[in-house]
Amino acid sequence: MSSFWFWIIPFSALTALLFAFFFFKQMMREKEGNETMKKIAHHIRVGSLAYLKQQYKIVSAIFVIIALIFSFLAFGLNVQSPWLPLTLISGGFFSGLAGYLGMRTATYASARTANAAMESLDRGLKVAFRSGAVMGLVVVGLGLLNVSGWFAILSYFVETSLPSQKLIMVTTTMLTFGMGASLQALFARVGGGIFTKAADVGADLVGKVEAGIPEDDPRNPATIADNVGDNVGDVAGMGADLYESYCGSILATAALGAATFAGSQFSADLQLKAVLAPMVIGAVGTLLSIFGIFLVRAKSDASSKDLLKALNTGIYASAGLIVVVSLFILHLLELPNATGIWGSVVIGLLTGIAIGKATEYYTSPLYSPTRRVAEQASKGPANVIISGLGEGMISSSFPVLAIVVGTFLAYAFASSDFGFGSKSMTMGLYGIGMAAVGMLSTLGITLATDAYGPIADNAGGNAEMSGLDPEVRRRTDTLDSLGNTTAAMGKGFAIGSAALTALALLASYIEALKMGMQNINMNSILINEISIPTHALTLENLMVYYQVHLLNPKVLLGIFIGAMMAFLFCGLTMNAVGRSASKMIVEVRRQFREIKGIFEGTTEPDYAECVKITTLSAQKEMLAPALFAVIAPVAVGIIFGVAGVLGLLTGALAGGFTLAVFMANSGGAWDNAKKFIEEGNFGGKGSESHKSAVIGDTVGDPFKDTSGPSLNILIKLMTMVAIVMSGVTVSFSLF
Repeated sequence: MSSFWFWIIPFSALTALLFAFFFFKQMMREKEGNETMKKIAHHIRVGSLAYLKQQYKIVSAIFVIIALIFSFLAFGLNVQSPWLPLTLISGGFFSGLAGYLGMRTATYASARTANAAMESLDRGLKVAFRSGAVMGLVVVGLGLLNVSGWFAILSYFVETSLPSQKLIMVTTTMLTFGMGASLQALFARVGGGIFTKAADVGADLVGKVEAGIPEDDPRNPATIADNVGDNVGDVAGMGADLYESYCGSILATAALGAATFAGSQFSADLQLKAVLAPMVIGAVGTLLSIFGIFLVRAKSDASSKDLLKALNTGIYASAGLIVVVSLFILHLLELPNATGIWGSVVIGLLTGIAIGKATEYYTSPLYSPTRRVAEQASKGPANVIISGLGEGMISSSFPVLAIVVGTFLAYAFASSDFGFGSKSMTMGLYGIGMAAVGMLSTLGITLATDAYGPIADNAGGNAEMSGLDPEVRRRTDTLDSLGNTTAAMGKGFAIGSAALTALALLASYIEALKMGMQNINMNSILINEISIPTHALTLENLMVYYQVHLLNPKVLLGIFIGAMMAFLFCGLTMNAVGRSASKMIVEVRRQFREIKGIFEGTTEPDYAECVKITTLSAQKEMLAPALFAVIAPVAVGIIFGVAGVLGLLTGALAGGFTLAVFMANSGGAWDNAKKFIEEGNFGGKGSESHKSAVIGDTVGDPFKDTSGPSLNILIKLMTMVAIVMSGVTVSFSLF
């Protein structure tokens, strides 16, 4: 029976990849437009692929170095699993592949979307959304394929003396490929974010503010780089980001399932089903996402309201179906307290929706927070900056409370113990993991609604540069605006899943510690003068042994360092954008000054030089923030041991999550305040209000597209590194 459940996972993975290929071929059959449109699309495609090629060269070298270090730890010092180098490279490769395939699709889709928008709004939506669906289905398809493949390989090769420990060993080892995915995602998010925002800032400040030319004007030397940035940051970076979130939530929950149902009181078949449950829910959610994608359709004369309704129909249909189907799955798997665990899954979905709605409220021009920011723009740049910061800080309260309530209920439903008793703690933690899985179960369609936004944005740029009828640009702007609205929910799921996944990974770290002890032949420990075998240690036993409590200075010091890491990381990435943008500003000003005929439109700017400058700068600047994220858990583990690491991860989770929400919402409010003014409010385009709003949007760009989204990966990557290095932490500690 359990083998039947397993085969659902690779079947769903291959089905998702098959439909992704189908949608890609369908998009490629669309016409790309006139020669100018094709030429612009070619420029963007070449620039995007050149950037990724350069980034993957650097990242590959880093992965090889880390794999060699892990090989030494595994085979030389025997403190790591020998599978670690392979799982690390596998995770990184598939994360990068997901981003590459999504970005390649986007670069072919933008001109085709613009051409389809010449016909009608709904035709443009269909091309853009089905192209975005390629990204969504590639991410979940490759994720499930990687998870099921490693599960099958490790189940065949891993042998343990106790049968109940085999699945714990398998799932804990699988967690290590999550580190490869997280590391690759961080490089993609940080590098792509630096690139896109440096180009955006250069294009806006010199082109729109100083030169007074429209956005995406072909006379602006940075405009191609700006459109390239949308692809490498918002598509490739986002794909790698959500790939690691998706895999991380499934892997952490599977490891918790193996630990929760280990022991003589549970059968081996039940333990296996608990491990497979999060994978199966993800697999079925993928199939339902495909169904939801086909529900997204509108009439030829559809309004923007009709299109939003069409998108929401697909999203809510998939979410509603997974709520119903997951109840049957958990009962058919015959898990103890199946209804309670199902409640955790539903809570995860509802929490993601709640955070998404809060994000929409604080960033949409339809609501008062963003309008207040726009109103302050009429009083000057300082006012718009202060207002955006204030609204962003206030906006962090609701998502944090949503996570608090969601985590409490997920724990309580799964453990059936609203008092948080220790007797059912592992079951409650399993419920938190299932909530993260539930939140991302329909990622195939939620990511499609997110990924189509950058495609529509690029389509608008193509329409502007190609000199198409203004009605085409109006239609692509409508599609882009719809993408911003639906992306609010996508951001909610991304931020919320980061918090829940990090909590589940934190619990999985305890299991990794036990495996690290066994690797160094630490087969038992003494607690209160009682010798307990390592494999029989409970979470409470390890907390006592390592003195993990708030009166231990090592825990408190770790919390401080973890919270500091979030701010250090943001500072590094913000300054990186500033330095890269300065180079772009200098170059754009140089071209305006030295290349004759640019303003008249008789000479084409040197687009390639702008792309080259931002590419080299982004590659250089992305290294320090990413390496700090890897080094911090290792250094804290060597100095302060397990207690310090748990404090570090707790501080990073609390500080990083709150800071991520603040930065994402401040940036979104500044962005949409500018757009609200451009619609004719508070003076409209070209007014002093608009100039102030452009400055606010420029400040907000690295907030919402570089530092903020990267924090989601940071808190998970640090936990993944801690899990991978658990053998070193239990072997070497100064204090």
